[in-house]
Amino acid sequence: MGFCCIGTYTINSNAFDVFVMGFFALFGYLCLKLECEPAPLILGFVLGPLMEENLRRALLISRGDPMVFVQEPISLGFLIASALLLVVVAAPAIRAKREQALQE
Repeated sequence: MGFCCIGTYTINSNAFDVFVMGFFALFGYLCLKLECEPAPLILGFVLGPLMEENLRRALLISRGDPMVFVQEPISLGFLIASALLLVVVAAPAIRAKREQALQE
């Protein structure tokens, strides 16, 4: 941890960078204790701004009409696939909680 602080301070000679590094170290430790997966968080940070920019661009092209996403077959297919994957991932957790509630 000491070498990380020294390296962070050495890059810009700014104490704020060390505090930001410390904050993210605590955040990472908290996520580790709560058994959160780091991959989705990293993907969200990396791909989030790119997806937001392209969503804004698509809405500008369609003059603000969100129906453009269900009118085109490719985007409709992606929306249906993502909804199905969400159901497949969430169904076991919902089923387990329901069985636990029924046992009580």
